Amino acid sequence: MTGAAHPKLDELIAVLARLRAPGGCAWDFEQTHESLVRHLLEESYELVDAIESGSRDELIEELGDVLYQVIFHADIAAHRSEGSFDIDDVAARMTEKMIGRHPHVFADTTAETAADVIAVWDDLKAVEKPDRTSVLDGIPHAMPSLLLAEKLLGRAQRVGIAPAHDHLAVAANEEELGETLLALVASAKAGGLDAERALRGALRGLQAEIRSAEGASAESAAERDAG
Repeated sequence: MTGAAHPKLDELIAVLARLRAPGGCAWDFEQTHESLVRHLLEESYELVDAIESGSRDELIEELGDVLYQVIFHADIAAHRSEGSFDIDDVAARMTEKMIGRHPHVFADTTAETAADVIAVWDDLKAVEKPDRTSVLDGIPHAMPSLLLAEKLLGRAQRVGIAPAHDHLAVAANEEELGETLLALVASAKAGGLDAERALRGALRGLQAEIRSAEGASAESAAERDAG
């Protein structure tokens, strides 16, 4: 509810602070950003399971676990001697980012469809992060390979690359697609192949193709400017 107080959220923040304070929990006190990475990943996957199960109680619990990780990291940062920040800094940065990314809501830009919104986001990110020179910049390559594949295919499209898939039948729905993907993995396993490694290898090749296309485009632009 807009403008409502959130006493339970404040209470959770206070509980975490108490656990990490002197006289609190030794385990909590010893944690670092790095040591919590595995827990963040695990909690995130458990949240996905809860979303897919459709259980209200499980969803509340797993959202809480992920929220707790955010509060945990913020408390760790608040006690650093250099470069410290707290949960309010995190919230303030996110609020600023979301308002800035939605000028069609908070300003006078127009974006009537989801595609229009994505176009606005892309333009804004280009201004916000001028140091990014490649469409591949900013992609977390440790993400699951299928998610990474979808992300890279989107970036490939921006530079005019469309990997061939005409020889494959288009799945009628996600259930059929899931069965096809499972069959591919089963076929790979039967042949002694590593499906995960194979896909990541293909994605490295796609990234190289994207960078090559970007290089050719930059070279062509430089020649036009010189002429």
